[in-house]
Amino acid sequence: MDTIAAIATPLARSAFGIIRLSGPDALNILDKLFKPVNGRPISEARARSMVYGSVCDAAGRVIDHPLAVWFAAGKSYTGDVDAELHCHGSPVVLGEVLAAAFAAGARQAEPGEFAKRAFLNGKLDLTEAEAIVDLVDAETAEAARNAAGQVDGALRRLAEGAYDRLLDITSRFYAVVDYPDEDIADAAPEEVDAALAEIERALSDLLATYARGRIVKSGVATAILGAPNAGKSSLLNRLVGFDRAIVTDIAGTTRDTVEEKAVVGGVLLRLIDTAGLRETDDAVEKLGVERARRAAADADLILALVDGASRAGEAETLRLASGSGKPWILVETKSDLCGADAGADRAQDIGAPRVRLSNVTGAGYDALEAAVARLFPAPPAQGGTLLTNARQADAVTRALASVREALAALRGGMTPDVVLTEAEAAANALGELTGRTAREDMVARIFERFCVGK
Repeated sequence: MDTIAAIATPLARSAFGIIRLSGPDALNILDKLFKPVNGRPISEARARSMVYGSVCDAAGRVIDHPLAVWFAAGKSYTGDVDAELHCHGSPVVLGEVLAAAFAAGARQAEPGEFAKRAFLNGKLDLTEAEAIVDLVDAETAEAARNAAGQVDGALRRLAEGAYDRLLDITSRFYAVVDYPDEDIADAAPEEVDAALAEIERALSDLLATYARGRIVKSGVATAILGAPNAGKSSLLNRLVGFDRAIVTDIAGTTRDTVEEKAVVGGVLLRLIDTAGLRETDDAVEKLGVERARRAAADADLILALVDGASRAGEAETLRLASGSGKPWILVETKSDLCGADAGADRAQDIGAPRVRLSNVTGAGYDALEAAVARLFPAPPAQGGTLLTNARQADAVTRALASVREALAALRGGMTPDVVLTEAEAAANALGELTGRTAREDMVARIFERFCVGK
């Protein structure tokens, strides 16, 4: 096995940066690079103990004065011998130290190679590995908490409970068939039925978490709809905190969709600013209006903006939002230009929350945040048990389908081998969730998502 090395921190000026090494020769390479101030080789220092010294290039010239630490095989992140150099955070310094590591015998790590070695060495399962990426990419506190729980093995433990029950069922069947002289009693049908029914409930509950997990990880696709000059781009800019979209008094400024993310009411929204809804002879603007309608059809949430002062385009905006079948919020803009009771006579039965706000004064944005939070409330603490990607959901979906087939076969009086076949299929599908039955190509795709150094 090669010894790999990489910069594990972003290549930007910072207080410190980390060079990671992993592999059978990691400690020897660290001895070549690093000279502790106490004069003793770093390999003689206790594992997991920081040591101060200097790091030199192949010619013996000092590059930096970092801290170094090493981790014994079996007790490291990857399961192999690992080492780290905590340098000053200059990209030039880190590049020079990495080059020195290559000169001493290491090679450049591939994206995700540290985590992949941890998986292959049994230090991580696939849900824990994926959660590392989710934790790095987390954009809300809920996403970070769920990812941290998965890194700690919460999802793995939940899946393994069902997996082990399925193994109990299949192994009992094989024991009876393979060892007829051992007088092993067949499992009672009612016992198998009860076990499969419990597994079905557990997997059904787990699969139901995917809807929330997808929102937590990827955000809520949110279309901002309204007539020209209703304040759509101003709303987008205010929510994201900078001038992402062009805002003018000229109607029809936005011709295409503009997308940006923002956390509103603790919920990650993928905001889509759209062209103003109106009839037009302009070919480009027509395309923009059509894209606005498609955005509404594909959205998880619609913010329907109505100019509180002019009410221009109100009927078309409300028709499109209310007929979408999606959750939506009526947002009446420019409240600083109209009375407190504007629109009250027709806003009683719209079937959606109503918010009045002003992009000039900032009034009403707290009400918008509250409305979003009510539509997408955070569930009770999940402790890292939310499914967060399509791969995980697909594995659980297939496992659940096979468990249901096994139950149907059992209750329909079919031969035990039919029940066994479906139970084994469920176990294999569930094993893909954690990596116990993972294919090599699937593992490769998962770790390709990682950055170098992770």
